[in-house]
Amino acid sequence: MNIKVLGGGCKSCEKLLEAAKEAVANKSIDAEVEYITDMEKIMSYGVMSMPALMIDDKVVSAGKVLKAKEVEKLL
Repeated sequence: MNIKVLGGGCKSCEKLLEAAKEAVANKSIDAEVEYITDMEKIMSYGVMSMPALMIDDKVVSAGKVLKAKEVEKLL
C-alpha cells in the first residue's frame, strides 16, 4: 500500500502526515507513507486543496486535516 500526504509544509499538512503514520501503525499495515511538498507534482495529481491524502494513487481526502481514526477508516 502506498500512502501520500500532499502539502506545502504547513502545520496542517504535518498533522495529516502524523495522523497517517499513526493510522498505519495502529492497523499494523505494511504501507509506505510519503510526504510530497513539490507543488508541480501535487498539481499533476489534480489536487487544489491541501492538505490532501492519497491511498494507492487515489485522492481520498483534500482540504482537511483528518485524525488518525478517520485515516484508519480509509485504509
